[in-house]
Amino acid sequence: MTDESYIKLTLEIAKKGIGFVSPNPLVGAVLVKDGKIIGAGYHQKYGEAHAELNAINSASENVEDSTLYVNLEPCSHFGKTPPCVDLLLKKKIKKVVIGTLDMNPLVCGNGIQKLKENGVEVKVGILENECVELNKFFFKNVTKKSPYITLKAAITLDGKIADGAFQSKWVSSTASRKQVHKLRSEYDAVLVGANTITKDDPQLTVRLVEGRNPKRIILDPQLKISTEREIFRSEKNVILFTSAEKRDSAKVKSLENLGVKLLYLRVDDTKKFHLKTVLKKISDEHIASVLVEGGAKIFTSFVRENLFDEMQIFLAPKLLGNGIPFLSDFGIKEMSKARKLFLHSFDKIDEDLLLNLRK
Repeated sequence: MTDESYIKLTLEIAKKGIGFVSPNPLVGAVLVKDGKIIGAGYHQKYGEAHAELNAINSASENVEDSTLYVNLEPCSHFGKTPPCVDLLLKKKIKKVVIGTLDMNPLVCGNGIQKLKENGVEVKVGILENECVELNKFFFKNVTKKSPYITLKAAITLDGKIADGAFQSKWVSSTASRKQVHKLRSEYDAVLVGANTITKDDPQLTVRLVEGRNPKRIILDPQLKISTEREIFRSEKNVILFTSAEKRDSAKVKSLENLGVKLLYLRVDDTKKFHLKTVLKKISDEHIASVLVEGGAKIFTSFVRENLFDEMQIFLAPKLLGNGIPFLSDFGIKEMSKARKLFLHSFDKIDEDLLLNLRK
């Protein structure tokens, strides 16, 4: 097998940690000796053993003089676990092949330097783009101190997310909704506005696929949603942002009794939150990725302030005419100044088209 083949294997192994390791990165490791794999492991849960240690512990023979393949630079600092670089040196690993540098300032390049200084052969940059893509949530969070933001919407061909009565069930196909549930299982949190809770009464959980439920974030400056909504009846992992002026209201006590975590922010003159402040608070909750699911005002706010990283758009072959548009005015008046995105990938899901768009 080639270096690329082994790194590709580490990526597949690393994916087993999706939904369990955040805000840590997804890491897989493979040990090879005399042309055969003698061990493999991945980072399984936040705060627990890293992939390198799990690979070494799984080894079928002595790991001395073996080659370690890993999709991310081994850590060289003390965190919740000891430095992986020290372990590799102790175990006398001969060579380390790395997919990409760790962008964490505490690590970036330091692990590689320490390995080289101690006589370990190091090769870096194998399938680098694929390795960076796998940990896009982690890299954004650790470098920008802000969660990775994806806007997810199901829209008709004429750009509507609901009819004039705010009914959106169902714009997209069952297969597309299953894909949405898969997305939810991969993100730390989903976020919606109060209007979406009031009009759609969603659960925002993972039901159509296997996977862990994300935290659910509601932006409700005026604290107007009813405590009888479905979102409060399932898992108690709801975070609700509301105005600091509402801190002592009776509804706050009711929500706290339902297990809701309330976070208070000041609102501007239009009774809205500053989104950058919201995202800072979300990051403080150790949330590294957010799937924004609506509604139209929320989508428009994120686009207006350029506070998103990608879009997942489920385009349904339907025409509605009158209805609620995906986006409203966000300040652009001329075609020449239109916000440009690029098509990262696309996929046909049943009769729908899934577009992955990046900035």
